[in-house]
Amino acid sequence: MNLLRKNGAAAVISARTYADFTTQATFEIKKCDVHKLDEGPATQVVMTRDEGLQYYRTMQLMRRMELKADQLYKQKIIRGFCHLYDGQEACAVGIEAAINQTDHLITAYRAHGYTYTRGGTVKEIMAELTGRRGGIAKGKGGSMHMYCKNFYGGNGIVGAQVPLGAGVALACKYQGNNELCVCLYGDGAANQGQIFETYNMAALWKLPVIFICENNRYGMGTSVERAAASTDYYKRGEFIPGLRLDGMDVLCVREASRFAADHCRSGKGPILMELQTYRYHGHSMSDPGVSYRTREEIQEVRSKSDPISLLKDRMLSNNMASVEELKDIDVEVRKQIEDAAQFATTDPEPPLEELCNHIFHNNPPLEVRGTHPWSKLKSIS
Repeated sequence: MNLLRKNGAAAVISARTYADFTTQATFEIKKCDVHKLDEGPATQVVMTRDEGLQYYRTMQLMRRMELKADQLYKQKIIRGFCHLYDGQEACAVGIEAAINQTDHLITAYRAHGYTYTRGGTVKEIMAELTGRRGGIAKGKGGSMHMYCKNFYGGNGIVGAQVPLGAGVALACKYQGNNELCVCLYGDGAANQGQIFETYNMAALWKLPVIFICENNRYGMGTSVERAAASTDYYKRGEFIPGLRLDGMDVLCVREASRFAADHCRSGKGPILMELQTYRYHGHSMSDPGVSYRTREEIQEVRSKSDPISLLKDRMLSNNMASVEELKDIDVEVRKQIEDAAQFATTDPEPPLEELCNHIFHNNPPLEVRGTHPWSKLKSIS
């Protein structure tokens, strides 16, 4: 340790350097359950120190962003529908670590985390939540309708994103660009008829699509056991190969997603994944989340399976980071979130004249009828 004099006070500086840390380590992960597959993903995986720090930062940022959204919602600064993702961070981070930014992704309405991993900024997401001009959808989409390049939302109709995702995968196959589409839905949507229609078409046409069921155990306030005659969601594709894995472990998700991506890119057609995960908040902000499950259940998951704690413990026990370094990341993340929240509460709301803009892409300006025939609005692409 060194002592440094600054403003007359002695500051202690650690002499520990990056050279002291393990640059990569091998980890044992849980074996996946498989359906119609001869073998599953590897159970021994390698993670570098840089990867671990990146995963930690992204998951912390997603967690803090959702907690800030909760706070702003309770202050009535965010209004309307708002579905939070805290607890499920390993799903988004693990999937993104296994695919390319040029690949495509579509999800349901619990979409804030994916908007960030797909390329949106925290400022744009927070400003969209508060309905401001600087939002990622210009303040007109809100919590459920955020988009960016190769990310198709944020979809508010239960299960409706699944056939759309297969359509994106059809475009990938048609263009022959070796890209794929990740198509996410929850256990609550898994009984939708349109999902089974999509499975059939995707299998017939061998579409490069990864169907992912994020099973967080509850569809709104109904447990999976009460809602589904079979809770083996990874087998629901019947004629489509499937994997079931621990969705609270970022390395499990990453390895299974890599396996699935290789399957799609090799021309074998679709594959189905079930990520066993958990949400800490209720279904949405209007759901306290404790009328159909106990506080003790939530606390037990937090204490035994939290995705951020699991990664943190792995990194510390393998000398891949120091407690101080991770604390510094936490401080940086908190500041980033506070700055974004400040922007989201001070940025102006979009003016009425912009209400009908962007109905069409690259189209001449057109008149749009308002709430009555003599109310005219203009739409500009």
